[in-house]
Amino acid sequence: MDTNPLDNPAYAALSGPHAHVAERRGRALRYPADVNPIAALPLDPTQQDWADACELVGPGGSLFLPVVPVNPPPDWHVRLSMPGVQMVAEHMLDLESDEEAAELGASDVLDMLDLVGRTRPGPFAERTIELGTYLGIRRHGRLVAMGGERLLVPGWTEISAVCSDPQFRGQGLAGSLIILLCNRIRARGRTPFLHVASDNTNAIRLYEHLGFVVRAEVMFTLLTAPK
Repeated sequence: MDTNPLDNPAYAALSGPHAHVAERRGRALRYPADVNPIAALPLDPTQQDWADACELVGPGGSLFLPVVPVNPPPDWHVRLSMPGVQMVAEHMLDLESDEEAAELGASDVLDMLDLVGRTRPGPFAERTIELGTYLGIRRHGRLVAMGGERLLVPGWTEISAVCSDPQFRGQGLAGSLIILLCNRIRARGRTPFLHVASDNTNAIRLYEHLGFVVRAEVMFTLLTAPK
């Protein structure tokens, strides 16, 4: 049966466009830890897939599986199970941003990590910036808002790490960055999508205002491998 790559986007990315950075054991895949903590298994993981995942992360290691609900073997410990939604912008409004944002690079990573540490938009590591374009807005030289691209799957690009400094919220900075990112993604013939925790109602309202719609309910699961 044909499946949409968004049904398991981390697996689609790590076995496709991001295969060059993937760490692999059999069908168990993950990004290097300094890129991001995301891992992936097939939609129908077998006993061998779970054994390969254990070898991949090591005994007692962490396996972060976003989006795909899983029923792990009983010797795997579920440390976190957080519901979320996957949203897509197939018919996004034709919007323009009045904000000027700069592309962020290696010299901006420390500022990006500082902003992420204060706002906690989701996983972001030293080399996450290598996965796609990241844009930032500065005020008096200080990075106060950012957002970028993470999972790259056939036909789709995920928007991630959208955040703004608490002192500058309410100014529309996050929305402006999302518009800029979406316009860039669409110009490349791809469709934007994103993931957000179900209880982050403010973010969901913003995304809906910009033209995103909920495609699926998802589950972010953090597991510990058996020792």
